[in-house]
Amino acid sequence: MEHSLKTISPDGIPEANSKAELYRLLNEPEESESICYDVLAIQPDDQKALRILGLALTDQFDGSPSDRYQHAEAAFQQLSDSYERLYYLGLLHERRAKAQLRAGRAAHTLTVLLEQAMACYADAEKLRPVGNDDALLRWNRCVRLLQGRSDWHREPEPVETSDV
Repeated sequence: MEHSLKTISPDGIPEANSKAELYRLLNEPEESESICYDVLAIQPDDQKALRILGLALTDQFDGSPSDRYQHAEAAFQQLSDSYERLYYLGLLHERRAKAQLRAGRAAHTLTVLLEQAMACYADAEKLRPVGNDDALLRWNRCVRLLQGRSDWHREPEPVETSDV
């Protein structure tokens, strides 16, 4: 017997997004992800579903090559608000770095990812709504991660000298 997916009603989208958010908070990102796909199947540009989907995917990062980094990035790239797009792309890089830290990946890789996150946060800071310091808070967390780990600092580039 073959099973097929059922389509939710457009009127059910707000409640479905609320449930997706709740499942994320309950640490059930797979459930949240599934609901987001149901919403996006009928409303492909639903900004809330795209945000929640990207976050649910990053919640599942474990630092392995099978992390669906590109899927999360694709969701965040579809956010129409420039500030949100930059902020959530910063979160993507930061969460990827943290997952790879937990998996024991090389320090220089983590530094690059955190620097990418910080670049996104710096750009988001320029576009942030009045009173929204989220990008600054995330920037500070990245700085503290870098400062707290001496093994994360990249070796300085060798300086060439000429014998004159």
